[in-house]
Formats: sequence, C-alpha cells, structure tokens
Amino acid sequence: MQKIFTFFLAVLLLTGCGSTTKKLQQGNYDAVIEKTTKKLIRKANADDATEMDRAFRLANERDLERIKFLKMENNPDNYDEIFRRFNMLKERQRKVRTVTPLTVDGKTFSYEYVDYDAELVNAKRKAADYFYNNGKGLLENALQKDDFRNAYYQLMKASEYSGGQFAQIDELIYDARMKGISRVIVEVGNQAALQLPPQVENDLISFDTRGLDNEWVEYHFKHLSENVVYDYAVIVKLLSIMVSPDDTKDVDEIFNKRISDGFDYVLDAGGNVMKDTAGNDIKLQKFKDITCTLIETRQFKSVEIRGEVEIMSMNPNRLMQKEPFGATNQFQHSSARAIGDIGALTEEALLKTKQEKIPFPTDVEMVMTCTETIKPAIRNAIYANRRYIK
Repeated sequence: MQKIFTFFLAVLLLTGCGSTTKKLQQGNYDAVIEKTTKKLIRKANADDATEMDRAFRLANERDLERIKFLKMENNPDNYDEIFRRFNMLKERQRKVRTVTPLTVDGKTFSYEYVDYDAELVNAKRKAADYFYNNGKGLLENALQKDDFRNAYYQLMKASEYSGGQFAQIDELIYDARMKGISRVIVEVGNQAALQLPPQVENDLISFDTRGLDNEWVEYHFKHLSENVVYDYAVIVKLLSIMVSPDDTKDVDEIFNKRISDGFDYVLDAGGNVMKDTAGNDIKLQKFKDITCTLIETRQFKSVEIRGEVEIMSMNPNRLMQKEPFGATNQFQHSSARAIGDIGALTEEALLKTKQEKIPFPTDVEMVMTCTETIKPAIRNAIYANRRYIK
C-alpha cells in the first residue's frame, strides 16, 4: 500500500512540474510565474524557484525588446501597447517580490527593483493624446455609422487613459454614440380584410427583444418623436386573417343500463312463500332497463393568421429581406343535456351535462388568443435575419 501511495505521489509531482515546464517552452511565462510564486509562498522549492527565475527573466526580456522596437517606430498608435507592456512588467515584478529575496539549496534569488511609473505615466499620456486626436478627427469627418462607432471607441479609450484630462470629451463620446446607433422601428402593416383595434396590433409586436438588441442597434415599437431618424424598418405585414364561422354541431348518444329493481318472493304451488333450509324466505333479485339520450352540443371556431416580416433599409429605401410567418388557434367547447333517466349515463357523460353552452368569441377575440402564439414566430423571423440590421 505504501509503495502504491509513493508511486502516485511521484506521478503527481512529475505532472505538476511538467505542466509549468510545458508553459515555459510555449512562452507562457506569466502563467509559470503565477503558478510558481503561489507554490513558493507555501513552501520553498529549488525547482519552482528556478522556473520562476527563468520565466521572469525571459518575460522581461521579451517585453523590453518589444517596447524598444515600438519606441523606435515612433508611431503614436504604439503607446497603447507600450503602456500595456510596462504595466505587465510592473505587475510581474510585484508578484516575484512576494517571494523574493529567496535562498534555497544555497542559491539566492533576488532582483533589483525597477521603477516603471515614469514610463507608465508617459505612455499613458501619449496614448491618451493619440486616441483623443484620432477619435475627434474620426468624429468630425465621419461619413457612415462605422466611422462614428470607431470614433466612440477611440474617445472612450482616450477617456480611460486621460482621467478627465480633455475638456468636453464626455460630450464628444455622447455625440459619437448617438450618431453611431442604428435605430429600428417595428410596425404592423395590416393588409387583411379584418381590421384590428390598435391595442391588438400593438400587442402583436410587444415581444422580448433580448438577443436582438446589441451595443449599436436599438428596436423601437413606436415613434419617439419626429426628430428621431430611423435607419431600418421592420414591417410585420398581416396578409390574411381567416376566421371560421361559428360552428355548432349536436351529437346524440343513447346510454342503456340494467339496474336493480327490488326483489320477488318465490312461491310454492300453493302460493305460499318458500323457505330455505335455515327457514328464511327465498327471494329473487329483480332488474329493469333504463335509457337516457345525451344530446352533446359541440362548438368550434378557428383562426389562421398568415403574414411576413419585411426588413427595410431606410437610407436608401429598399427591401433587404422577407420572412414568412404564421399561426393558428382554435376555440372548442362542449356542453350537453340529457333526456331520459340520467342514471343510465356514464360518469364522463354526466359531467358533460354540467357544462353549459357559452357565447362564441368574436373574430377580434379569436385574433387576440392567437397573438401569444404568433409573437414568438414574429420574433424568430426578425432574429433569423438580424444580420441585415447593422
């Protein structure tokens, strides 16, 4: 048992060591530093310290060489990456300082402290200047939605780096945001013979827009004001609304049952009541047949709605996509009356006699019962074609 435990312990140690070695070979130095420093906090180990040391030096060498190259390029766009590289150097130094200086197996691991703050501040300021000037320029010369959106991202980055350095940057960000949004108006176009009240049409398009909205697309279900310009229109066209006539049908069913109807005494030849061996009167069970007719009234009405979702571009005004949809719903009700002896009825048939005939729903009410079925179909049609709205 001890040998098995020792074997699995050795496998575990080799696996743990191999995982950091592999990351080291792959150049994933910060992952190695993260893991080895956590282990060294718990227990000093020469192998872990050596791997941490190697990863730390290689990672710093790689970042410093990259920073040197970016500075030599003298491209203002590079300061974003320069800032991130210096930030990585600072964070990496902070991690190793949690376990160093460290002496293990006679070897000391210690690193000279480097102050990166001046470089960070300089890179941050220059990155802020670049993103602000670039974003402002994009906003001033924007020709299409993507230009405004790019300006928004650039200005947001400038705001993040500057910490309120630029006057009126919030107004510029808001302006870029408002001009970059695509607004979609969703409306019902009823081309069917049956005209619907406005509240029914509004209910058709009052569905959940989660999954449709994104950072740059807004769906509106009514016009907010005359000043709002819409980029797209989603027209929910009702092409046909077929409501069947009120249909009533009577169905007759006869129920028969034999039931107990008392008893008769058994008489002998002399007309006397016969006795059994115990001296009791001998009696015979009597039966009778009863009948009841159940007249069941079945009410039926149906509605079928067919239409299509049209996705229109408003500038220029053109049809981009068309998607059909449809839904059906039914009204069914049963009631019944009995003629004859209700004792002949089954339990199920008897329950039907307790249901009364009710008024048929109106055509508009039939459509309203169908809206909960049709709303998901409309939403799915829009969702399936959301790629056309950008």
